Amino acid sequence: MTPDLQMFRHGFFPASFNKPKTLFTFRVLDDFLLDNLECGTLAMNYYSKLRQMTSNMFPHLVPVMLYHSSKGHYIDKACGKDRYRELMRVTRQWRQLKAMKWHGFGHRSDNPNAGDLALFCPACPQPGINVSLSGDESLDEWKYTRSFVMDGNFKAKHLHPMKPFDEVWLSDGLGFMVGKDRYKKHLAEAADTLEKSSCSNHRAVNQANAARHKLESTGIGGVACA
Repeated sequence: MTPDLQMFRHGFFPASFNKPKTLFTFRVLDDFLLDNLECGTLAMNYYSKLRQMTSNMFPHLVPVMLYHSSKGHYIDKACGKDRYRELMRVTRQWRQLKAMKWHGFGHRSDNPNAGDLALFCPACPQPGINVSLSGDESLDEWKYTRSFVMDGNFKAKHLHPMKPFDEVWLSDGLGFMVGKDRYKKHLAEAADTLEKSSCSNHRAVNQANAARHKLESTGIGGVACA
């Protein structure tokens, strides 16, 4: 088997696939995703935590396990090279693979379509799924109705990428966020109006109207069933 498949079989995720030298265990990747979700731990803080756990007095000299391709086995080498960049890249790939697996695409050749990686809500009344309509009956005439709630985060910011040609979209529009092409089409058709606040200092409205040339987008709006 090729070296990368051997690593996967033993629970290691390589940071690269052509000449792998840096590895992350499946266990540490799962632990980071859980820390990031439940505790809000940033990747830099988690990386510092791993180094501190390994060597409390000399965290900059943590041992790094390397794969020696010429010898065909793993070696331990103490070095102070920063692996934060590799951790950031691998955790994104790992999160994408886990999402594909959870939604049934782990062992299938077909690719997911828009929204296929979003959680399905079985509580909302949906004809043909959990609601049986007879004759000309519509969902509006049924005894249960679907309601939605909307909220937004005005502090969320997304910078313009420094190298847009190197950007790789792992789940563009496959989850809860709209795809970039569909969103750009919406921006081209939507009219941009400045909302005026009747309050003396309404921060949410003022921040939304502020000019930010270095930012690609500001704020995130969400709609959920209630």
